[in-house]
Amino acid sequence: MEPTMTIKVTKSSGEKALFSLDKLRNSLKYSGANHNLIEAIVSKVKEELYEGISTQEIYNRAFALLKRNKSVFASKYKLKKAIYELGPTGFPFERFVAAILTYSGYTTTVGEILNGICVTHEIDVIAEKNNKVAIIECKFHSEEGRNCNVKIPLYIHSRYRDVKTFWETKSTEKRVIDKGWVVTNTRFTSDAIAYGHCAGLYLLSWDFPKKEGLKDRIDRLSLYPITVSTLLTNKEKHYLLNRDVVLCRQLWKEQFLLDHLGISKSRKTSIINELKQFCNP
Repeated sequence: MEPTMTIKVTKSSGEKALFSLDKLRNSLKYSGANHNLIEAIVSKVKEELYEGISTQEIYNRAFALLKRNKSVFASKYKLKKAIYELGPTGFPFERFVAAILTYSGYTTTVGEILNGICVTHEIDVIAEKNNKVAIIECKFHSEEGRNCNVKIPLYIHSRYRDVKTFWETKSTEKRVIDKGWVVTNTRFTSDAIAYGHCAGLYLLSWDFPKKEGLKDRIDRLSLYPITVSTLLTNKEKHYLLNRDVVLCRQLWKEQFLLDHLGISKSRKTSIINELKQFCNP
């Protein structure tokens, strides 16, 4: 049994917490690295720890060690950071959420205007399956350490009720609005979760609900954002995002877009090989 670590690290929120070897191991497992490589990285990072080290610095060290071994491991390890990189407007995140739901069997639209009893509302994502409609609002944060407090589901629940009340006045509408969703790339506070449960909202965050959070859905469906790539430059990623290409899977299907970027043949081959590992086509 490993001795308990006594070194405190500084989280992105500024809080101090005891360093956990198990948390580091678990985050590395998502990269696809094998047991031996994970243990080698944990051992190396452990040697270089010091009191007050930031979680960002620990991440950077583990990322560099993974990238040295295999770039796709590093790319999957940076998944959470890659979602932050979808910003800063939040619109690509809405497209990303819609894409995840599309691959889960929903029909989706983004940015549609719906009438409420009181006012009209622009809805981030509308998802439909089996004549049931979900009204989805996305709360994107481009900086780490910012969580969704109870004000967010309170506000979104009021919009949801306004739209639902008007929807139910339409006698010819056979579909039903059965759920309001709140989706964030960060985390919900305990009060936000409590209100969501009480109000009947479906809350989806980085790691909530347990085993059904964004992280789990992305891994299970192999729906990685293009921002996970370590081979595409930031400029190239922005070009693709501006053309509503948010998934590696989309770029795999539309490889001709790489030609528009003026990418060399050898580099294009490397990028396509990377995409293949993300998509499991």
